[in-house]
Amino acid sequence: MSRPPRPTDVELSLLRVLWRLGPATVKQVHQAINLERELSYTGVLRMLQVMFEKKLVVRNESERSHVYAPAHPPAAMREGLVADLMERAFSGSAKDLVLAALKSGRVSEQERSEIQALFRETEQ
Repeated sequence: MSRPPRPTDVELSLLRVLWRLGPATVKQVHQAINLERELSYTGVLRMLQVMFEKKLVVRNESERSHVYAPAHPPAAMREGLVADLMERAFSGSAKDLVLAALKSGRVSEQERSEIQALFRETEQ
């Protein structure tokens, strides 16, 4: 399966709304996104149209109001973003990516415990 296209920051915000809402009209997406950031209705409409062209969302045109839905699940999008980041910033090194994340000071104790448990599972 090919990697999903890399979304811009605004596109990723709209995808998060659609993952949370499920299939939604432009009006529903506009109302939800405006709880986080201010975007005009026409801006949301245009972004969703661009995202449709980029194959980030799918569109159901059977109703008067088009319904948009994410074309990829969140996990696939995250994997694509991580792979892209790893290539561009860490020359393809997963080790360097993980070490940078761990050294960043942004990993909570709970996350650190979960990571350690994952390593123990894979060693067995």
